[in-house]
Amino acid sequence: MAQRRRQSLKARRKDKKRHQRNIEIKTGIKKTLKKLQGFITEKKLEEAKKTLNEAVSRLAKAAKKKVMNPNTAKRKISRLSRKVSGLKA
Repeated sequence: MAQRRRQSLKARRKDKKRHQRNIEIKTGIKKTLKKLQGFITEKKLEEAKKTLNEAVSRLAKAAKKKVMNPNTAKRKISRLSRKVSGLKA
């Protein structure tokens, strides 16, 4: 019985660490997307391109670490890329 309790306590500790990491990753993504959206509305192409690269990187890493569904990340990357490329026209 003691063995199960130790395992459950360890699992709870691991869950807390993972939860904290996931929250940090998600908030980083949200901040980057908000910044990118601002550059898109202001039609600042150079800043938007730089921020798009950062956003793509963050989304891809989140999908790789299973923080976010890979298809969701791909969809967001695609939509953001279209918006930034639409600024040129």
